Amino acid sequence: MNQDERRLYLIQELLNERVEYQDIKVPQDKQSQKLLLRDLMNVRLPKKIHLQFYQVQDAYLKEEIKQKGITYLDDLKPIQEGIYLWKGDMTTLQCDAIVNAANSQMTGCYIPHHRCIDNCIHTYAGMQLRYQCSQMMKNQGSEPTGHAKITQAYNLPCRYIIHTVGPIIDQQVTQHDQELLISSYQSCLQLAATYGLESIAFCCISTGEFHFPQELAADLAIKTVKAFLKKQTSIKKVIFNVFKEEDEHIYKQYLTSD
Repeated sequence: MNQDERRLYLIQELLNERVEYQDIKVPQDKQSQKLLLRDLMNVRLPKKIHLQFYQVQDAYLKEEIKQKGITYLDDLKPIQEGIYLWKGDMTTLQCDAIVNAANSQMTGCYIPHHRCIDNCIHTYAGMQLRYQCSQMMKNQGSEPTGHAKITQAYNLPCRYIIHTVGPIIDQQVTQHDQELLISSYQSCLQLAATYGLESIAFCCISTGEFHFPQELAADLAIKTVKAFLKKQTSIKKVIFNVFKEEDEHIYKQYLTSD
């Protein structure tokens, strides 16, 4: 199969799963097909599917990521010793672990083609990730804020995904909110060290949909990472991954001012 054939196969298989999808017509243009496939993957509940589907899906996703362009950690330059600042698509980064800003259910974002990192990671990792997360959470129910769990990365170029639930800000940021955000970073770092990993990439935890102020979040993240790097663990390289120019400016300002 070529990439177009894989995409049409995956769409049809997912449409055939649900009776209410039978009237949905597959669009002719490539971009609309990509959006439809992502929608179907995003809303699908965590359950297994047959082996051939996974094989086609994996080949499709790996090629999509390859076309986006894989970024290798060895090609990046540190902004400080052991600390990197990189603006780009986290799903294309090859390192030991990337951090996903998850919700408390830990099974990904179900909003079709939502722009949050949780949605992006689950989309490009593949549907095996949602199923693994659901099995992991079966007896737990929900993940406490400030904690973290680790999973396989499936089709992403990194080795692992570390999922953490950051604090949600409704009004003013409290001291407790700050402690929870610090705990999210510490939990991810400690989990990575427990697995003997050398590199970990952080997204801007809680600053998007969870509304944590960006400057305060960056300050806490940098201080927490620097304190951890002083310990004797396997962690040697930490990447702060940003997607917005505003966040890049904030992190650069903090990281070059000391």
